[in-house]
Amino acid sequence: MGPELHLQMIAHRTTELRQEADSYRRAREAQEDNKAHSSEKPRRSLFGKIIPA
Repeated sequence: MGPELHLQMIAHRTTELRQEADSYRRAREAQEDNKAHSSEKPRRSLFGKIIPA
C-alpha cells in the first residue's frame, strides 16, 4: 500500500471517528436535557390557575 493511500485512509477514518463522537455527544446532551426537564414541576396554564376544574 502506497503512503498516499495510507494517509487518505487515516484521514477518512479520523473524519468518521469525529462524526461518531459528535453524534454520541449530542445524544448524551439530549438525554441530560430531558432528565433536567423531567424533574421540573409541570407547568400550568393561566386559565388553570384562574378557573378551577
